[in-house]
Amino acid sequence: MKRRSLVLITVDCLRADHVGFLGCPRPLTPFLDSLAEKSIVFCNAVVAGTPTYFSFPAIMASRYPLALGRDVLGIAPREPTLATALRDAGYSTAAFLAGNPYLSSRFGYDQGFDCFRDFLGAEPTVESESSPMQSKFNRLLQASSRRTRLTAAVYDELYFWYGQWRIRNETPSVDRLRRYPAADVMIDRACCWLGDLAPGPFFLWLHLMDTHHPYYPPAEALASLSSSPITTRRARFLNSLWNRGDVGVKRLKPYRNEVLSLYDGGVYWADKQISRLVKVLQQSQRWDETVLTVTADHGEEFLEHGDRYHFTTGLRGELIHVPLLLHTPEPASAHRLLEPFSLIHLAPTLLDIVGVPVPDGFQGRSVWGQILAGALQAEPTMTECVEACNNPFRMDDRMRSRLLAVRDQGYKLVINFRENADYLYDLKNDPGERSPVPPGVLSAERVRLLQTAHLHLQKTSQNRNAELRLCARLRELRQAERLVNTSPQP
Repeated sequence: MKRRSLVLITVDCLRADHVGFLGCPRPLTPFLDSLAEKSIVFCNAVVAGTPTYFSFPAIMASRYPLALGRDVLGIAPREPTLATALRDAGYSTAAFLAGNPYLSSRFGYDQGFDCFRDFLGAEPTVESESSPMQSKFNRLLQASSRRTRLTAAVYDELYFWYGQWRIRNETPSVDRLRRYPAADVMIDRACCWLGDLAPGPFFLWLHLMDTHHPYYPPAEALASLSSSPITTRRARFLNSLWNRGDVGVKRLKPYRNEVLSLYDGGVYWADKQISRLVKVLQQSQRWDETVLTVTADHGEEFLEHGDRYHFTTGLRGELIHVPLLLHTPEPASAHRLLEPFSLIHLAPTLLDIVGVPVPDGFQGRSVWGQILAGALQAEPTMTECVEACNNPFRMDDRMRSRLLAVRDQGYKLVINFRENADYLYDLKNDPGERSPVPPGVLSAERVRLLQTAHLHLQKTSQNRNAELRLCARLRELRQAERLVNTSPQP
């Protein structure tokens, strides 16, 4: 029997409730929906960290994001990963990642790949419409406006509309406005690599950014979803307004549905391109020996709790609940698994499916045997990040307080270490996590999840790999030294 190949597709910011096979009523993912009928669907897959820089250590290395310390980002040098395990087992390996700066060789994600393309050297997009080139006079005016809240608000409003006026006659294409390469570019590169591949098993990782802001889906995607698609000019305005930090929920809410339409266009385009990749695999006679997994690193917020995007100010369901579809040549009998499943277990499970030994350093474990037996064990999931770490290139951002969420089938506990407080949610009666359970109510459930969190923190502290931590810190110090040496001298 031929060894199975593996394709892992991660879609940045893809929410669980925006795919059809998990209940989305709009036809956003027709291909994945059809594939889901013959696949294993994890209905309650939960990331181990959010956003990207806290999510992918679990996906690629089966390691909790803060296990090496809050000051460590990415994959440590010589840390075992899904890619290194497969390469060492004789697999050809390739990664095509659509320009996410946190998934680069700087953070160790190239380890184990024969071919690694992160698309970070792409030409810059057009100048941001909300921030035209500032003159010296305008900088002085901006500084003066900050004397009071009223003058600051007036300046911000006038400056926004001035920016819109400046670009009123510009008609750049959507491709020029898009910050990241679209999914078709990634699929094209992957298909070329597959076409040149020698016989034998392979591992292909694709990371798609079509659902990441700014939201600029191809016109074809918008036209397929609506009889009156949003124009490029309108999309530019919506992205500019949505990105304003000085505008509140009340003013943004009327535009929410249009912004969601742009986001959904990205979902649709990603689905269509995944379909194209599968067709290529089928035509090349590789599909019947290939395991395909589609998931996301985190979700996205659209004002459900007053927030936008995926900032680390909370661990709400919109951010940590992601799609997870697993297609194997011989699908298991249980197609829809309702138990909570942490992505910390994804890499060891995939290795088990293709028959490659799981590295000893993985913190997760394979659940493939449980899936085949039709009895996935229900256990709490852990999600952690650093609160308000929105610029991890800054060390002081990384060293802020921890956020930790523990979720089981019925309840979710969010622990805010800065506030020294915890918030319990009854997911059956409050699935939107709108109102924490008052203190003193459901005390047994709160204590049980607190004990689970305590055990997780205890294990993290006791089992920290000092060697990997040191290697990661040394790598960052060398990178900082190179930056200093290559910076222009005064």
